[in-house]
Amino acid sequence: MKMNDRLIAMIKKNEGYRSKPYRCTAGKLTIGYGHNLDDNGISAPVAELMLTEDISKAYYDVVDIFQGFYAFSTNRQNALIDMMFNLGRTRFWKFRKMIQAIKIGEWQEAAREAINSLWYEQVGDRAKRNVKLILEG
Repeated sequence: MKMNDRLIAMIKKNEGYRSKPYRCTAGKLTIGYGHNLDDNGISAPVAELMLTEDISKAYYDVVDIFQGFYAFSTNRQNALIDMMFNLGRTRFWKFRKMIQAIKIGEWQEAAREAINSLWYEQVGDRAKRNVKLILEG
């Protein structure tokens, strides 16, 4: 099927854009321009695009917190970005003692703070891998 600009504009106008999921009049979980998540889900390319956007957001959130981020090893950068990706900025900020330890280069203490958290218990192997990267440097 060939999509023309007028068709796309018409559907956009009729559907309206929503950046967050909502229930349409039929009760289906919907997002964007009327994309029915309940029946259609998302394609792998769309998931990849979303992943890339979410990783970029996590990256910039971490860079915003740690001025010395670029001097951290790749392992530590990756661990912190993955943590931010998993937790989101609001919950990541709750790791105040870990953040302070990192800011002064106390990586052992930062790892201890991560281990002594509910997050560490909840996410299991992911947390263990991240703590290992923080310690390895």
